[in-house]
Amino acid sequence: MDARKLILLVGALVVAAITAFMARNIFMGASAPTAGAAPVAAAPQNTTEVMVATRALPVGTILDATSVKFVAWPKELIEGAYFVKGESEPGKLQGTVVRFAIPAGQPITQGALVKPGDRGFLAAALGAGMRAVTVPVSTQSAVAGFVFPGDRVDLVLTQSVAGGGDGPPLKASETILRNLRVLATDQKTDKQSDDKGNTVVTTYSTVTVEATPKIAEKIAVAQTVGQLSLSLRSIADNQGDLEQAIANGDVEVPADGDPAKEKEMMARVAARPMEGRGGFATGADVSRFQRSTVPGKPKDNNGTTTGTYPGAAAVKKGPVINVARGNSVTEIEVGGKN
Repeated sequence: MDARKLILLVGALVVAAITAFMARNIFMGASAPTAGAAPVAAAPQNTTEVMVATRALPVGTILDATSVKFVAWPKELIEGAYFVKGESEPGKLQGTVVRFAIPAGQPITQGALVKPGDRGFLAAALGAGMRAVTVPVSTQSAVAGFVFPGDRVDLVLTQSVAGGGDGPPLKASETILRNLRVLATDQKTDKQSDDKGNTVVTTYSTVTVEATPKIAEKIAVAQTVGQLSLSLRSIADNQGDLEQAIANGDVEVPADGDPAKEKEMMARVAARPMEGRGGFATGADVSRFQRSTVPGKPKDNNGTTTGTYPGAAAVKKGPVINVARGNSVTEIEVGGKN
């Protein structure tokens, strides 16, 4: 082997050795991956927690515990009308009414709310186009005082339906209106609580509900027809009413399937009072000794209605003549038998 080939071979071995040595140092020097906790976000600086709306609050909304929450807000953007944590508590605002619409996530200002007892509270609580109607009730007809402002009730009418003279009148009750929102009981527009925060149940003689102008007229007439009673609704009833409204075509379901539009539709259906024919019950449904139909008019031997029951007008049969026999006068129909 000549000297040139020997030098090239030695050089190649040296380069290979150096490359292997460097590669070994690289792999040995790399540290194994270690698990570490994710960095904790630093608390925002120069902020203060203020009360904001958890959802869009339209005009007339009565606030509850789920309507508001506290979030961090830059101090330089805080106005004097904001509700600041430590100075205001959400529980004290329950039962207040939104006077101006508040978008979701926006701070709530003191001027945007009307407290119970303030001037204009009831007008602010009414939705657009709605009316406030007062209904007289008793302890028995008002669920023993367990109906409070903000609850939803059905209105039940109980009456006696007079008919003919063959028996007592028909006793009947029917649900005439559904899903009415209670605005006030007597002159109280919020729940009354004791020193421990427990709700105080008291009796009252009137209940003010929210209604459309047409429903308000029906309530006024119903008070003259019979006795009105309140039936407290469950919060789970709205789903069944929504399905019925969709089936009847009373509401239009968004065709594009937009969740926001569907949610708005459901809220609109849940908030509206409903008319239409509801269920009913007669005296025969609770007692076998009561009637199930309106009493009929009495009939004579020929099956003809006589119209002689109390308060009824005589039924005219046609031309008649009066035949006198001594002191007795008999009325005979022309063409009839004497």
